[in-house]
Parts: sequence; structure tokens; C-alpha cells
Amino acid sequence: MFDEIRPYNDEETKAATGRIASSEMIKPVSEFLYPGRDVSVLREQLKSVKSVDDFQDKVMSQVIDSVVARTTDGLTFSGLEYFKEPSTGKIRHFLLLSNHRDIVLDSAFIQIIFFHNHLPLSEIAVGDNLMMNSFVEDIIRSNRMIKVIRSENPREVYLSSKVLSDYIRRRISALSTETDEPNGLHSDSCGASVWIAHRNGRTKDGYDLTEQGVLKMLDMSGKSGFIENFEEMEIMPVSVSYEFEPCDLLKAEELWVRRDKGAYKKRENEDLVSIMQGIMQQKGRVHIEFCKPVTTEELTDAASHDKNERFRRLAEIVDERIVAAYRLWPNNFIASAMLTGKKSKEYTAEEEKRFVEHIDGELKNVPSEMKDIVPALKEILLEIYAAPVRRVFNI
Repeated sequence: MFDEIRPYNDEETKAATGRIASSEMIKPVSEFLYPGRDVSVLREQLKSVKSVDDFQDKVMSQVIDSVVARTTDGLTFSGLEYFKEPSTGKIRHFLLLSNHRDIVLDSAFIQIIFFHNHLPLSEIAVGDNLMMNSFVEDIIRSNRMIKVIRSENPREVYLSSKVLSDYIRRRISALSTETDEPNGLHSDSCGASVWIAHRNGRTKDGYDLTEQGVLKMLDMSGKSGFIENFEEMEIMPVSVSYEFEPCDLLKAEELWVRRDKGAYKKRENEDLVSIMQGIMQQKGRVHIEFCKPVTTEELTDAASHDKNERFRRLAEIVDERIVAAYRLWPNNFIASAMLTGKKSKEYTAEEEKRFVEHIDGELKNVPSEMKDIVPALKEILLEIYAAPVRRVFNI
């Protein structure tokens, strides 16, 4: 039932990492992650992997640590206390309903936080559009990632959404997912937290808004009423804040096209370009807040509304948590001041200089066919960075 979407189990991961090691595509990955080191070192690491946990320990933890060290000015977090029962220390599993700013790093940074704090890693829901070839699919599904099947066919969307919802509910509730396939999961049979973006695709304009469609998908597998169904899902909103927005110029270009043309069509390999740019780009400081889980009282409040309104109210509850926990950086206040002309005490002259240099540097990379719209792109970039300030202060 879940074979098409589930992460690889231990045996499949062992086979997959062997294929990854033998691929020619591993060479540029090694050159970026470990400059000056022969690719054979990474190949041997991959060939020595025996299980899902082994892959995280020997390879992925080092990869993510390298990205943090080389492309950020520090990764901070809070809220890990929610993952253990205060009286017993028992691990709790949650649906990590997160705002979404970078294709892979939002969840990757969460994983490395769990890894270094000795908490079980979560599973991660990702669109199958990212599994653009077998090499990438092997990496993704060895990384506890769940395939979210995209389709333009309404019936296929409905059926795949139902399977995904059932899988997520079973993992969080620690119910068996192996009834229909004895080898259906990796060795962790005690359930797991699951990360999923609160919307379809990354936030491009800086406004983090939960889509009701995601909540309706999660509810599809429920066997009880609205309150009980979402109590079982254990929703924990997660707020991810980057000082320098990953792929900010690419986002600005897409927003301009949408405003000018009314629609945007992805270029060939655009997702891969965004993944690599997000990883390599300097991100400044990064903060992740694991927010207070949604309570029964809040679910009861949402359930008191009419059928469609209850999902809108639940989305508002999640958004309120994410917005309240969002870490506002000097860049956000500087962009707001540049747009409004109202100076703020929330940043220094040096921080302003740094941000202006970043924006100017990004605009130098505008494709030649878009040079005439640089002023419009600059304004959009500033709007992206100012949006969280407007959201937090409701202006």
C-alpha cells in the first residue's frame, strides 16, 4: 500500500548508497562539500553504509554540519522540550507543520538539530517533482523522505492524498504500516514525527500562510470527528527564519513574472538549481522554533465553526504560532524602512550597509533579458524581506 511513497528501509538504503557511490554525479557533490578531498573518501563512506541510521551518522550529519559551518552564521533553535513527556521522558511524535523557505534546508536543519540533541529523526514529506532522476531519488528516500505524488488528474490527486494521509497518521500514532507489506518500513517500528510544509511549495513573497488543502488532506485518514482526528495528528507548528532568504533573487524573478504575465512556468532543471543555490548561498543566521503543539481547546474552538470554516480557523491557529515565533532579523527591519522611509532602531549602520550590499550584489546577477526590470526586482526583493515585519506587527 505504501511502497511507492515510503522511505527506504535498511536493506534498500544499503543498496541505494552503493548506487550513489558508484554514480559519476557524486564527484561534483564531493567537490562542493569537501573541497580538496578526493572523491574516493565520500565513495568509501557511502559504500560502508549498512542502514538508514548508519547513513545519517556516517554521511548526512557531516554533510549538513558542513553546510551550517560554511554557509550560515549559526543555527539556533528552541522548543525541544516538547518532544519528551515531562514525567516519564518518553519520546513524543508530532506532525511538524512548518513554514517553507528552502526546498531542502528547512527540514535538513531540523534533522541536524534532532541528531545532535539525541532525538529520533523525523520523516519528511517531499514532492515527487524533486525526484528528478534515480540518483536524487536514492538520496531522498534514504533520508527518511516520503514521496508526495503530484498530479494534474483530480482522481489521482485524491487517491494519492488519501494514501499519504493514512501513512502520516500511522507513523505519528505508531500504528503498523506493515500489514500489507512485511518489509514496508525501515527498522524504526515505534513511529516517528513527520515534517510537512504548511503549503504547496515555498513561500515566495515572505508571507507564511497555511493552506487549508494541507489540513483537509491530513483529515482524510481520520476515523473519528474533527477534534479526535487532529488530536491524533499531534500538530506542532514550526517556524523557520533565515537572515538572508534562500534563493531570494529567484523568488523575486518568479513573482515579477507572475505579476506581469499572470502565470509562471518553471524552467528545465529549475528545482535542481534552486536546491543547489539554496545550499551554497550564504544564509546568515538561521533560527528554528518548535512551537507549542495545537491544544484540544484550540481544536474544539475550530470545530465549533461550520465545516469549511473549521479548517480556516485551524490554519489561523497554526499561522499565529508560526508568525509569533518568527525571528525578525535586522534585514527585515531595514527592508521595511527602505520601502516606507521610516527609520528603525532595530539595526545598525553596519547591518544596513551589509544588507544593501547583498541586495545590490544579487541584482548584478539578473539575467540579461531582465536587466530593464532591475528597479522592479529590487522593490520585490525588499517586499520579500519586509513581509515578516508587516506580518508580525499586522501592518
